[in-house]
Amino acid sequence: MLWITAEEALARLRTKPQTLYANVSRGRIRAKPDPADPRRSLYQADDVRRLAERHAGRRQAAAVAADAIRWGDPVLPTSISTISNGKLFYRGRDAIELSKHATLEEIAALLWDAKEVYVGVAEGGGAGPRIAEAFAGLASRIVTDLPALGRKASVLKAEAAGVLSTVAAALAPWRGDPVPLHLRLALGWQRPDAAEPIRKALVLAAEHELNVSAFAARVTASSGAALSAATLSGLATLTGPRHGGAWLSVTRLTERAASISVRGAIRDMLSSEGVVRPFGHRLYPQGDPRAGALMASFEAPPLYGALARAGEELLGEPINIDFVLAALSATFELPEDAPLIIFALSRTTGWLAHAIEQIESGHLIRPRARYTGTAGP
Repeated sequence: MLWITAEEALARLRTKPQTLYANVSRGRIRAKPDPADPRRSLYQADDVRRLAERHAGRRQAAAVAADAIRWGDPVLPTSISTISNGKLFYRGRDAIELSKHATLEEIAALLWDAKEVYVGVAEGGGAGPRIAEAFAGLASRIVTDLPALGRKASVLKAEAAGVLSTVAAALAPWRGDPVPLHLRLALGWQRPDAAEPIRKALVLAAEHELNVSAFAARVTASSGAALSAATLSGLATLTGPRHGGAWLSVTRLTERAASISVRGAIRDMLSSEGVVRPFGHRLYPQGDPRAGALMASFEAPPLYGALARAGEELLGEPINIDFVLAALSATFELPEDAPLIIFALSRTTGWLAHAIEQIESGHLIRPRARYTGTAGP
C-alpha cells in the first residue's frame, strides 16, 4: 500500500488543502500520521488517484457509478445515520454520547423515529447455535408476514418491534419479567458484571451508515418484501468475514500472539492475509471512536492491550470495534460466538430502520450491469 505526502496529493488532485482534508474526513481518502514527522500526515495513493481521475473527468459515467459502490460517494440518501469528521451520528446525535446512558431499545426508537419500542419476552426453543435460531425465526415469519409496500409507517414500526423481538428471542432468550436487552444477554450468560459494557456495545454497533448488511436489507426491502425478509438479508450478510465475522481474525491473532509473540502474530497475519482486520477503519482515518469508547468501559486482558499498542506502532492503525468486541468477550469469558451475537442483535435495529426508510422512499434498487464476458453468436 503506497502512501504519499500532502504536497504530492495536492499536486495530483489539483485542489486546495481544505478540499484534501474534507475528503479525508468523509472517508474518501485514507490518511495516517507520518512516522518521520507525527505533525504531518500521509495519504493513500490509490484513493488520491481515484478522486483525481473523477475530478479530471477522464472516466465515463458507467465507471464512476461502478466505483460509487466501492467505498465511493453515497448512492442512497438517508437520514438515519452519518459519519462526519471522525464521528458517528444517529439522526444527528453523537453515538458516543448516546452510549453513555441509552439502551438498545431507546436507540431503536431513535433510529425508527418512533416514540418507544417494546421488545417482547420469549425463550428460545432450540439447543443449537443462537444465530441459527435467529435465521430460523426470521425465515418462519417471512411466509406469514405481509409485504411491506402499501402499509403506513406506524404499522411498519410496530411490525419492526415484532421482528426485533423474534431476533431477541433467539439471541437473548429470557423468561420472567421484561428487562432491557443488555441485561438479557448478561444475565443469560451468567455474567451480570458485563451488563454495562454489553449495553454500550449494543448502542455503538446499532447502526453504521450504508454498510454492506444495511445495503442488503435495503435491496430486499425495495422489492416490497416483508421486514423480516429484509432483516434476514442483513443477518446473512453480517456473517461474512469482512463484516460481522471480522472478530474471528481477532481470535486467531490473540491465539498466535500467545503462542509466539505479539509482533510475530501481527507479522504472520500481515504476511498471510495482507491485512490485519482488527486494526483501522477507512471511514475513521484518526481511529474508530466506537472502539475507544467501548474499550474504556472494561479492563481487557494484558495480551489485548499489548496487541493494541503493537498494532498502532507497527501498522500505524488503532484498534477497531471488531477488536474490542473480541476483547469484551475474552474479559468476561463470554461464549465463543458472543461478539457475533452482540453485533447481530444490535445491528437488527439498524437494518429495520433502513428497511422502513427504503420502503417509504418507494424506490426499487436495481442497478445495471456492465457486461464483460464474451460476445454472443
